[in-house]
Amino acid sequence: MRVHRSISKACAALILSGAAMLAVNAPAAGIGDFTGQSDVGSVVPPGTARYDAGRQVYTLTAAGANTWYHVDDFHFLWRRAAGDVALTAAVSFPQPTYDHAPNPHRKGLLMIRQSLDSGSAYVDAAPHGSGLTALQYRRERGANSADIELNIDLPRTVRLEKRGDTFTMYLSMHGEPLHPVGASVQLHLREPFYVGLGAVSHDVDTTDTVEFAGVSLQTLPPVRARGRIVRYSTLQTIQIEDQFRRSMMIRTSAGYFTSANWAPGGKSIYLYDRGRIERIPYLTPEAGGEPQAVDTAGLTDCAGDFGLSPDGQWLAVSCTMRHGAPHVVFLLPVAGSGSPRQVTTGAASSYFHAWSPDSRTIAFTRGHDLAADIYTIAIGGGEERRLTRDTVNDDPSYTPDGQWIYFDSSRSGSTQLWRMRPDGSAAEQLTDDDHVNTSPQIAPDGRTLVFVSYPPGRQAGMGPAALKVMAAGDGLIRTVVDFQGDRGSLGSYAWGDNNHVAFVSYRDLPPDDDATHIRRTNQ
Repeated sequence: MRVHRSISKACAALILSGAAMLAVNAPAAGIGDFTGQSDVGSVVPPGTARYDAGRQVYTLTAAGANTWYHVDDFHFLWRRAAGDVALTAAVSFPQPTYDHAPNPHRKGLLMIRQSLDSGSAYVDAAPHGSGLTALQYRRERGANSADIELNIDLPRTVRLEKRGDTFTMYLSMHGEPLHPVGASVQLHLREPFYVGLGAVSHDVDTTDTVEFAGVSLQTLPPVRARGRIVRYSTLQTIQIEDQFRRSMMIRTSAGYFTSANWAPGGKSIYLYDRGRIERIPYLTPEAGGEPQAVDTAGLTDCAGDFGLSPDGQWLAVSCTMRHGAPHVVFLLPVAGSGSPRQVTTGAASSYFHAWSPDSRTIAFTRGHDLAADIYTIAIGGGEERRLTRDTVNDDPSYTPDGQWIYFDSSRSGSTQLWRMRPDGSAAEQLTDDDHVNTSPQIAPDGRTLVFVSYPPGRQAGMGPAALKVMAAGDGLIRTVVDFQGDRGSLGSYAWGDNNHVAFVSYRDLPPDDDATHIRRTNQ
């Protein structure tokens, strides 16, 4: 199943109005509502753009190597703009006239960028000739590009919105109303910036043609003026390497889901979605299949604290036997048969967090917002071992060799990352900065720690966050991606392999019934 079948269709086309100024210069002859065209980087022979008023189609022809890494080589039809804007178009690739197969990564671009320099910061919505569609971006001049990709059929219509520092891609696959697809990024551009259409053949020796029909360039009002929002949740996987920062969109929907757990073997990812646990097949090429509800065998009030054992035999869940009872940890056979086995007991609730590498022990937490501690227990039951006894300690995670448990703790005065031996001894602090650092997890090879970091002063709940990694060898920390998140963004085990992590991001968007229309051109 292709990923667009799991994309929410709840949001209609957002064709909004506003007072931000779009034009700086009067439109030039022959290029419709745009004011200039340029080759950005190296394009030989020079690219061209023309507008057919009768067909209401913009046609761009260009060679060029790519829009990726730290420089771009493409042809750009543009105008300068300020404020919040939206650019919409139907992108198509006419039958080539040359005598070889086109490069599958040739692109038609809806782009907003800081300047016409080849290494400029930018965001674009980029349908590829192969059908793959991506939201690409470069955060600052000369940095490497990154993207959020969807392995789908070529959409009929694409839209790129800028609202403040938030850029969001919308698609219409077959003519249904435009809807968000989970591809969104935060990036700051100074005003004025450039907005327009681009084309690149991805082959320096070939000139390709891209057509843009139904082009609409609009200004947007502030979201606050409307007052209402819809929250969207998006499951993504992302590569942690700096040189190849690619994120794949697996699932998005209106509402709130949490706890991205990548199953052993990498064939599926589990989520907690509004009271139930779901398994999402992880397809090749990278995409998400139809969510499948996990049978919790009559357990109720299940929380988003769950995880699969490394041997693939058990699913640990945090549920109750009846409504209102304390949460306890149960084991369910992954194969789907058999009764749940209760592991923890007691009058206070307990919540699963981690499996030991040998699948024989679980780590869980018990407590509340002001005082919580970490415990372990054998899966066969028996005596609980309490590992911590101060402040708030949470999110335990074993190293692959079983020698350490990583966790977050507020014992130093702020929430930072720590580690301790499996018996609770030899606790040592790993981070010490002004950020709130939580949810540490170690890669399968033990070399990299991933965690979620929040800026200073951020309140509890959804807000600005960063996915960061720390090298186990030298402690060097770097940011993988900035996003809107909370403690539910990572599950109990988010690693698919040594280079890929699954996480959940969030975005608040205007509801579709708030859309109005003032200015729409060339439709």
